[in-house]
Formats: sequence, structure tokens, C-alpha cells
Amino acid sequence: MSMARERLWQAAEWTLLRVGAGVSLASRLGLLEIKTLLVILLLAGAGWGFAELADEVGEGETRSFDEAVLLAMREPGDTNDPVGPRWFEEAARDVTALGGLVVLLIVTASSAAYMLLGRRPRMALLLTLSVIGAQILSSALKHGFARPRPELVAHEAYVYTASFPSGHSVMAAATYLTLGALLAQVQSRRRQKMFLLGLAMALALLVGMSRIYLGVHWPTDVLAGWTLGGLWALICLAL
Repeated sequence: MSMARERLWQAAEWTLLRVGAGVSLASRLGLLEIKTLLVILLLAGAGWGFAELADEVGEGETRSFDEAVLLAMREPGDTNDPVGPRWFEEAARDVTALGGLVVLLIVTASSAAYMLLGRRPRMALLLTLSVIGAQILSSALKHGFARPRPELVAHEAYVYTASFPSGHSVMAAATYLTLGALLAQVQSRRRQKMFLLGLAMALALLVGMSRIYLGVHWPTDVLAGWTLGGLWALICLAL
């Protein structure tokens, strides 16, 4: 019993030392340095996550997971019929259009024009860079990986490119997260900032999930798209 108590005290002492070291480091660093460090950590984490996911997909180790998720979104015994009523399928098509290139170009052009009218050229430039860069990255990686689209279930939307990563997910994450973060920067109230960031994340998540539901992407395509889009948005915002 005494040995267990001694180990508990040792663990508590080690934890307090770690916390104290963290507080000491934070006190020595300024707010700008802390933010920079956090951005670097997020970039490193997202980059590592995408690389690991791409490696797993390339080795075929995610196939059982991908197939299980796709089949879970289909009626039992009929892989041509997504679960849910007909109106839900139509709603999914509407949502997936929010990640389409035409819609995102309209959103980007309109937002950039508004920023220019408000004399915020840097914001307009960063948003434009984010969208164009995301499209280039997505197209290049699709060509490089050349992963076939799912044939396990029927496609509920027209597709004409490779599967990995999900272009809709990349573009939605990069565009909406960049736009949401830029708009949040000019808000004075925390509640408004959180709303804009939350809305941006929700849009990116909904677009990605709609791609899986419609059977046009493997789930890991979408996960990779979210990761890559978020990574690119962070890079653009850090400029």
C-alpha cells in the first residue's frame, strides 16, 4: 500500500514539474511567439496526418474501413439505394454542390470583391491564393495517386476525376476555413468570431460527408481532403 502511495506521489510530482515548465515557457514567450509555435505544431500535425493516411491508402490497409462505412450508408441488400428518404438524397446533392468548383469560384470572387471595396487587399489576395492553390494541389495529387472511384456502390453524382484525395473536401476546407478565419479577424466580439469559424468548419464537414453518402468517394479520400484543405488554409493564413 505504501509503495502504491509513493508511486502516486511520484507521478503527481512529475506532472506538476511538467505543468510548471509549461507555465515558465509561456511566461518567457510573447503572445506572438506562442501563436507562431501553435501554428507550426498544427502544420506539422496536419502534414504528418496526411502523409500517414496516404501511406495507409497506398498499401491498401484502409479498404475494410472504407467498404464498411460505404455499405453502412446503403439500404441492406441494395447497394444502389442510399439510406434515408428521397428528399434526403436530393439535399445531399445540394450540399455537395457547395464544394463544387463553380460555386466556390462565385463565393471567392464575391468575397474578394467585397474585401477590395472595404480596402482590404491583403485579405482578398490570401483568399484567392488559398482557392487557387487548393485546386492545383488537389488536381496534382489526384493525378499522382490515381486511386479509382468506389465501385462498391452506385454513384449518386457525376464524377470524372480520380478519387484520392476528395477534391470537394480539399476545396471546401481550404475556401471556407480561410474565408471564415479572415472574416473572424475583423470582428470585435468573440461570439461572432466563434460563429464564423464554426460555420466554416460545418460547411467543410457537410460537403465531405455528402461525398461519402453519395458513394463517389471512399471515406479516407474525404479525410485526406479535409486534412490537406485545412493544412493549406493554415499555410495561407500564416503568410
